[in-house]
Amino acid sequence: MQSPSVTVNGQAAPLDGVPAHTTALDWLRGRGLVGAKEGCAEGECGACSVLVARPGTTTPTRWTALNACLVPVLALDGQEVVTAEGLGTPADLHPVQREMAVRGGSQCGYCTPGFVCSMAAEFYRPGRGGAAPVDVVGSTEPSHEHGPNGFDLHALSGNLCRCTGYRPIRDAAYALDAPDDGDPLAARQQQPAPAARATRTPAFERPADLAAALVLLGERPDAVVVAGSTDWGVEVNLRGVRAPLVVAIDRLPELRGLTVGADVVEIGAAVTLSEIALRLDGAVPLLDLLLPQFASVLIRNGATLGGNLGTGSPIGDTAPGLLALGASLVLVSAGGEREVPLADYFTGYRRSVRTAGELIRAVRIPQPQPGLVGFTKIAKRRFDDISSVAVAFGLDVVDGVVAGARIGLGGVAATPIRALATEEALVGRPWGDVAAAADVLGAEGTPLDDHRASAAYRRAMLRQALLKFAAENTLEAAR
Repeated sequence: MQSPSVTVNGQAAPLDGVPAHTTALDWLRGRGLVGAKEGCAEGECGACSVLVARPGTTTPTRWTALNACLVPVLALDGQEVVTAEGLGTPADLHPVQREMAVRGGSQCGYCTPGFVCSMAAEFYRPGRGGAAPVDVVGSTEPSHEHGPNGFDLHALSGNLCRCTGYRPIRDAAYALDAPDDGDPLAARQQQPAPAARATRTPAFERPADLAAALVLLGERPDAVVVAGSTDWGVEVNLRGVRAPLVVAIDRLPELRGLTVGADVVEIGAAVTLSEIALRLDGAVPLLDLLLPQFASVLIRNGATLGGNLGTGSPIGDTAPGLLALGASLVLVSAGGEREVPLADYFTGYRRSVRTAGELIRAVRIPQPQPGLVGFTKIAKRRFDDISSVAVAFGLDVVDGVVAGARIGLGGVAATPIRALATEEALVGRPWGDVAAAADVLGAEGTPLDDHRASAAYRRAMLRQALLKFAAENTLEAAR
């Protein structure tokens, strides 16, 4: 097994002797690459954004923006990273840097390198360009969140500017042309991304395959398993938590499959949320509604279904949606596999039926899916925020009557839950006659008063979510 190393701005750098808890951000800054900054240390501000060469869907490689403050640098063993310093120089600015400069997109400058890297990822996005999407189907007005050059402003949803400089940043984004023919980073996307390779240090391991990972976890029940590290990275940074052994499973091929079949959609536990959206290509409509509201693009580029469900958090946004879809989890250990309905998976606050040495291998969504779906997330910010309440709907309406209903809730109990009483109140009733069921939904769960919302507010939002869902989905749309 070769010594760990990472290629940064075209130069290989050794990772020998680096502690397992060292983030990519701290390691880069220790090497003098100080463009990336620490603003929040929890993946919320984007000041630490860097580009990583990851496998693409329509091109062999896609430049992907990640929060360097969260990912352990050892998780980048064998990978290629580009920082703001690697994009251009003062004498030869990258197109993104040039537009940010000439249009006043850099004010105090603290956040600028992070914006530049996130913007560069969108600059190189395969398929960018052409007519801008519209906000409303049938409208002739272009979306205000997409530029005439196809630039999607959501690419910057994880980057915060504290100088209120968003308009010139947007202007810079919308002024970008296509990459030049000789652009080396554009050309790099036509070559395969670096293959994942096994890594072994005293406190960090990336096994070569799933079988090796399961043996290792069976031997080391004290190990912490990470994929995108969007949860564990916060623990490391803000709480100073350390692990005797970190096991990275993000690149295990057995966890990265995605298939859409006649009977089931199966999504590997280590497929990132951004990859899920691209690879499903509309095959699961409820996820199309849910995923754009999950944190930010920077987080979705690293976060996985396995990680979001594995933490057992009652406010993880994917659980309500998957409950509404009737999903199940495939759990695997050295002793074999078992399938568990997601509704039976959670047993308490951050607890589940998963045992020591067991991993989530995949999520299974049964086909056919509900005919009428919706997702409501109540949060203090439109994007890049944690839910106060999340409600997912999966209904079947036949001849104007609710024939089947599944409703998933997050943020209103110690675990994500099904709204069973509300489902019972809906089934057999005319669709649109939901006032009584909305009252039932307002009483589901055991919401608490906390810094995100009061219990009374949460109950009110539960009730309103169903009323809004019914109002937005007429009988004609449900047929």
